[in-house]
Amino acid sequence: MVSLLPRAPYVAYLPKPAPSLRPPQPAMSSSSAAAPAEAAAQPRKLPVLLFDVMDTLVRDPFYHHIPAFFKMSFKELLESKQPTSWSEFEKGLIDENELAKKFFNDGRSFDLEGLKECMVRAYEYIDGVEDILCCLKKNNYEMHAFANYPIWYKLIEDKLKLSKYLSWTFCSCRTEVFVKHISGDGMQMVHASTSSALQVTRVNYN
Repeated sequence: MVSLLPRAPYVAYLPKPAPSLRPPQPAMSSSSAAAPAEAAAQPRKLPVLLFDVMDTLVRDPFYHHIPAFFKMSFKELLESKQPTSWSEFEKGLIDENELAKKFFNDGRSFDLEGLKECMVRAYEYIDGVEDILCCLKKNNYEMHAFANYPIWYKLIEDKLKLSKYLSWTFCSCRTEVFVKHISGDGMQMVHASTSSALQVTRVNYN
């Protein structure tokens, strides 16, 4: 079912925890007390799934809705916008007010709140994705967002409640870790402040 997604998830295989050296506790006669211990003993289900968000789970307004908001073509928008301001916003290096000041090369002002409202209207699950997430959740898969996106991920969450299915664990504005390059073999991530790089290998599974 995961293969139906526009972009397949990355898979994290976590090492098994080392056996505990703590001596065993005396058995408890109460069945109600035994239940939490049983649940705690259950191993984490693998693989852990890491999903990109935009145009994988949620429609990205960047290509159509944002140019329309500015009454431009997509090509005109790319030519007019300052080339690094959005990525700086995604990395959490600037806030939305700083973004508004430097979004365009010529420093023109625009309706920031209007842009956010435009984006919220555009945010929708990609067809069929919510059913897939629901199925994975029911089968107890652990899922995390792994995405380059600014603090406006909260706008997505407010509208679509993506956290019903996964955690926003690896969002670039929160972690300062930015996915620089994705290929069939894996992805390269860069820390926004230190510029140190980390290569993650893609794991295929059946």
